[in-house]
Amino acid sequence: MMNKNIFALLTLVLFVVSCGNLRKQTSDDTATLQPVGPAFCADSAFQYCQAQCDFGPRTMNSKAHDECEKWIISKFKSYGMEVMAQKAVLKGYDGTALNSTNIIASYRPDLKERVLLCAHWDSRPWADNDPDEANWKTPVLAANDGASGVAVMLEVARLLAGDTLNLGVDFICFDAEDWGVPQWSDDNYDGDSWALGAQYWSANLHQKGYKARFGILLDMVGGQGAQFYKEAMSVQYASSIVDKVWRAAQVVGYGSFFPSQLGTGVTDDHIAVNTKAKIPTIDIIPYYPNCEQSSFGPTWHTINDDMDHIDKNTLQAVGQTLIQVLFSEK
Repeated sequence: MMNKNIFALLTLVLFVVSCGNLRKQTSDDTATLQPVGPAFCADSAFQYCQAQCDFGPRTMNSKAHDECEKWIISKFKSYGMEVMAQKAVLKGYDGTALNSTNIIASYRPDLKERVLLCAHWDSRPWADNDPDEANWKTPVLAANDGASGVAVMLEVARLLAGDTLNLGVDFICFDAEDWGVPQWSDDNYDGDSWALGAQYWSANLHQKGYKARFGILLDMVGGQGAQFYKEAMSVQYASSIVDKVWRAAQVVGYGSFFPSQLGTGVTDDHIAVNTKAKIPTIDIIPYYPNCEQSSFGPTWHTINDDMDHIDKNTLQAVGQTLIQVLFSEK
């Protein structure tokens, strides 16, 4: 996850016992709404997260990066998605040539009406926020800050493969998100040094004239103790989509993971999608207001961003909310 540019701003209980269909229940707050769609399986998403981490840190220009790319593509294809790899050589903040691949997987590519789901899949090359200075140039395994978002998207893709949704869905795994200026560098902070893959895709859409109703970016959606406050830039660019997603979380019983308060503003992949691709896109990203080490949580850009700190309950909350959003679209 990138070194963020922070802007200061300011019951339904659903028990999913297995990965079958949801039971429909309502609460006083959502009396006219009901859960819809299949049940998200956190066990499956957890396994997808583990599989990515098994390659090691997926840092740019590494063997692990190349092997994980092939695996992600094969998984989307196995669920019947039409997949393309958007290749580009991008320039890192330090001049490094980054061999980048944005992975685009499409469900029902024949349909005009579409929704965009996205996450980044590369790993931070440096644990520059680790409390131990000796680890600052150690690559991050990126179980949460990278793998978790892709894992949730893969589980959604698996569920769509066994269901019929009268809406096209494009899953984009953005590359080169986490090569931004490290904290130990003498270079000044540069917001444009982050989210390079998203910037490239937004200026070079994989299809001429590509449109989507809206987009949802997933970033660090598997962390322990995570809560997803309303990210300020999402509210600025796509407030109605924020409302849609937070309402869906309430309907499926995960409102406690999605508090109604404003969080902070974040420089992330969704900025380019909003400003360059002109697709209203929000960021589901955690905010830890009382975490001394980082407002993105204690493992952010540290060597502790590993599978031991992934929580299936968080994956479940985000995944089921996405299912509710997709299957509520008309």
